[in-house]
Amino acid sequence: MNIALIGYGKMGHIIEEIALQRGHHVVLKINIENAEDLNEENLAKADVAIEFTGPDSAFKNVTQCLEYGVPVVSGSTGWNHQIEKTKTICKERGGAFLHASNFSIGVNIFFQVNKLLAKLMTPFPDYNVTLKEVHHTQKKDAPSGTAVTLAEDILAALDRKKSWINDTAQKPEELSIISERVDPVPGTHNVKYSSEVDDIEIIHTAHNRKGFALGAVIAAEYIAGKKGVFSMEDVLKLKF
Repeated sequence: MNIALIGYGKMGHIIEEIALQRGHHVVLKINIENAEDLNEENLAKADVAIEFTGPDSAFKNVTQCLEYGVPVVSGSTGWNHQIEKTKTICKERGGAFLHASNFSIGVNIFFQVNKLLAKLMTPFPDYNVTLKEVHHTQKKDAPSGTAVTLAEDILAALDRKKSWINDTAQKPEELSIISERVDPVPGTHNVKYSSEVDDIEIIHTAHNRKGFALGAVIAAEYIAGKKGVFSMEDVLKLKF
C-alpha cells in the first residue's frame, strides 16, 4: 500500500518503520511544520492514511481525508465528542474510517477481558471497581483514551456505576480513574475490583510503542479498499 502518515512524531516514526518492514510505501509525512501539505493532490498518492496527532487537529485531519476519498485510520485520543459526527461524515461520503483508543493487539484482547469481567461482577455489589493508568510525561490527555474505553465498557455493564471521574471517587456511583505520568512508561492499565475479603485485578503493561504501531498498520491494511465505519474488533475478529 501507499500510506500517508499524518503525525510524524515518535509514533509516526515507528509506524513508518513497521510499514516498510511489511512491504508498504510511505508517500506522505505530515507534521506541524508542513501541515499545508495535507491537501487533495498529495493525498491522491495514498491508498490509506494513518492519523496520530492530537485532540485539537484530529477531526480536521480525518474529515479532510474522507473528503478526498482516502480511507483513514486514527489513533488520536481526546476528541471523542466529535467521533460520532466523523462517522456520519464517513457514511455520507461513502468513505472508510476506523478509530481506536489503542491499536495494540494485547490491549484489544484486554478490552474484551474487561467487558467479560464487568458482566461477571454485576451481581456482586460488595466489590468496588477502580481504574489506574500510568503513562510517560509527554502523554497529552488524561485519562488516557484506553482508560476511557475501559471505563465506558464497565459503565455499560455495571448499573451501580453511573459515571467516571479522573480523580478519587467521592460518591459510590462514580468510577474512579487515577492517572499518573512517569517516564519512560509506554502505558500501563489496571482494573481492580476490591472487597473486604479479596481483590480481583487485571493489568495490561506495554513494554514499548511497537505494539500500538503494528496494530495501526494492520488496521490500515484491513480498511484499504473498503467502505464503512470499522473498529479493531472487526480487524481482529474479537467479537463474541
